[in-house]
Amino acid sequence: MDFNMKKLASDAGIFFTRAVQFTEEKFGQAEKTELDAHFENLLTRADSTKNWTEKILRQTEVLLQPNPSARVEEFLYEKLDRKVPSRVTNGELLAQYMAEAASELGPTTPYGKTLIKVAEAEKRLGGAERDFIHTASINFLTPLRNFLEGDWKTISKERRLLQNRRLDLDACKARLKKAKAAEAKATAEQELRVAQTEFDRQAEVTRLLLEGISSTHVNHLRCLHEFVESQTTYYAQCYRHMLDLQKQLGRFPGTFVGTTEPASPPLSSTSPTTTAATMPVGPSVAGLAPTGEAALCLEEVAPPASGTRKARVLYDYEAADSSELALLADELITVYSLPGMDPDWLIGERGNKKGKVPVTYLELLS
Repeated sequence: MDFNMKKLASDAGIFFTRAVQFTEEKFGQAEKTELDAHFENLLTRADSTKNWTEKILRQTEVLLQPNPSARVEEFLYEKLDRKVPSRVTNGELLAQYMAEAASELGPTTPYGKTLIKVAEAEKRLGGAERDFIHTASINFLTPLRNFLEGDWKTISKERRLLQNRRLDLDACKARLKKAKAAEAKATAEQELRVAQTEFDRQAEVTRLLLEGISSTHVNHLRCLHEFVESQTTYYAQCYRHMLDLQKQLGRFPGTFVGTTEPASPPLSSTSPTTTAATMPVGPSVAGLAPTGEAALCLEEVAPPASGTRKARVLYDYEAADSSELALLADELITVYSLPGMDPDWLIGERGNKKGKVPVTYLELLS
């Protein structure tokens, strides 16, 4: 008990001495040992690394999980060392709703069939999102957290210890200046040598830790590359899934005009295409595959004298039947519309080949 009281009194005395030294420095009443420029630069770089790592970490968490309540819940699970429950992504939830809607509204109707196709794509998107979040968390967020909760805490602890050693050193210098008697000077000089040794030792330890920030940057650089790679993979998967969905829906354009018989195209006395031959063309260009004479009529219809224009193909397109024109990305074709034609489709010509093409695959040129 006596030993503890003595230690407590000693610690209180040291704390008081440091407080006095710190206060006098703030008021310019005491000298302060300055660190060299290189050391100060290391401190500045370390503080910047810590601050920006925290900001990048927080914003990446927002990107991966926009729901703040869900982020708090995941944080609590991690702090309690419990497994974070698996969550249904927004895409997967949308897919579930669409599938249930199709089941209730009629899976064999055009709307129901389309809902099912879109639901399948949304489910794949949700799965891709889940994989991206998992990969980004392991390869990017975890290293950032490890730095803040590990290396940075060690650096902060050693910096505080260095600050205390500096205050002790400067307090010893002040006592030496105030000492008058030879015995008091000798004691102060001995204390100063000890304080200087401890300060130098702690400064070297802290300097080595601060120089390790360079290794931290290299590690974070590698993690950043992995994050970009995982994000690129995710968006590429999304693009492929949506392009595949677009192709599937593009092969069934009739689902957009309902199940009733399409109306015949309106007749116009001024249009060169309003002949008897155009009558079966309305249903075919509205999305129904022409057969027999209807197919021949499509081939025989001449393009309007005006209204044709050039278009650049954005993506490859595989023709679903003989009424459609297969496309290759970046090629130029001539396109035009016919009366009564589905607005999502145009007639495309390439050389002596002709057929329907989806508008979404084209960039119309002036």
